[in-house]
Amino acid sequence: MDHTDHAGHGGGAHPHGGIHPGGHDHTGTGSGGHDGSQGGPHGHGHGDASWRTAAQATLHCLTGCAIGEVLGMVIGTAAGLHAGATVALSVALAFAFGYALTMRGMLRAGLSLRQALKVALAADTVSIVVMEIIDNTVMVAVPGAMDAGLTTVLFWASLAFSLALAFVVTVPVNRWMIARGRGHAVAHAHHH
Repeated sequence: MDHTDHAGHGGGAHPHGGIHPGGHDHTGTGSGGHDGSQGGPHGHGHGDASWRTAAQATLHCLTGCAIGEVLGMVIGTAAGLHAGATVALSVALAFAFGYALTMRGMLRAGLSLRQALKVALAADTVSIVVMEIIDNTVMVAVPGAMDAGLTTVLFWASLAFSLALAFVVTVPVNRWMIARGRGHAVAHAHHH
């Protein structure tokens, strides 16, 4: 993203240094952004760009979580497992797939397996924890959702609603973390 045309919007680099580990500038130097965002098309650091960055990070995390969550719910429900066992399986798989997706990107960026795991743990742990708390709380709270069969609308509607709610709740968490160079900012630094 070329930020040179934004120079008149904010007066240079962030006073606290907008460069995160790995040399990637998350502030959009010259855009006036100072919340860890990339500035955005209008050069406003607190505008849509910071929320968009957080939403993209959350969507990335949600993809891995959703794969694990759905697989865990399907396996647990099909096997007739108790609700607690199904939730535990779903959470374990959500973490596994969430970390795996981030690690895949880090390995492509040239990191070792150990380095990729460290980045994934730093980037995704809080995000996955928040998503899993929301997601599984909803699934357990919706009457009959955990006991509904895989062919019922109740099961899939409850699961879809729980994932959507988890996304909405997690976006501001990720925005807060990215603004401080944490969470997905750690992974972003290795993509450039």
